[in-house]
Amino acid sequence: MDLNLKDKVIIVTGGSKGIGLAISQVLSKEGAIPYIIGRNKPNIIGVAKEIEKTGGQVGFAFAELTDPEQCKAAVEQVISRFGRIDGLVNNAGVNDGVGLENGNYKDFMASLHKSLVHYYLMAQYALPELKKNKGSIVNIGSKTSFTGQGGTSGYAASNGGRNALTREWAAELLPYEIRVNAVIVAECYTPLYERWIETFPEPEKKLKNITDKIPLGNRMTTAAEIANTVVFLLSEVSSHTTGQLVFVDGGYTHLDRAITAEETI
Repeated sequence: MDLNLKDKVIIVTGGSKGIGLAISQVLSKEGAIPYIIGRNKPNIIGVAKEIEKTGGQVGFAFAELTDPEQCKAAVEQVISRFGRIDGLVNNAGVNDGVGLENGNYKDFMASLHKSLVHYYLMAQYALPELKKNKGSIVNIGSKTSFTGQGGTSGYAASNGGRNALTREWAAELLPYEIRVNAVIVAECYTPLYERWIETFPEPEKKLKNITDKIPLGNRMTTAAEIANTVVFLLSEVSSHTTGQLVFVDGGYTHLDRAITAEETI
């Protein structure tokens, strides 16, 4: 299926690692131009070189996304280089473990800035170009806003905010035909996830305990599976889809995790 994304310029925050990397790669395969924004210079440069080796176009800017001025400057660099912005993927964030019992005001507010506030900033700075091109926004979210996790108030609140902003922006931007959707992630094995698993005394046992509870296939979602849905939502093929929270999670969030494959046959 041709998604009609050739030469479309799509900003991807945190687009050099994990889910963001997969999104950048799928966009490039579809002929789009991913524009990676983040702070990890070696990673970003390495990913850009790999995309260029395969014949794709790519752009990048270095920015600390908790700094509004750096967010603004990064968006200005996109426009300066390519003259347009057709889409925005708000992806960057971190499950930083700022809880209620063991957290504090300073860390909680910092958590919101790391995982929510820059979603707003990037969308606002990109908006004039998105209006010109009837662009699309996809926000990456997490199951924590629906299921809770414990010990991560900042991240859970950020993801609740992402869900609310998705619906709010979808409503506000209707006059400009800008579509806004979110892809909700549950258990996806990324470098960040691997580091979290390794904090447990028996990492392999902990991982199996999790995958056994994922209804579809008893396996982790891959970053590519999430990326495929994100790129579909950015494309004209999903032209009448807006304000949706799309779960790419093997049924983890909503299906009864007590169900086994044998019981459903």
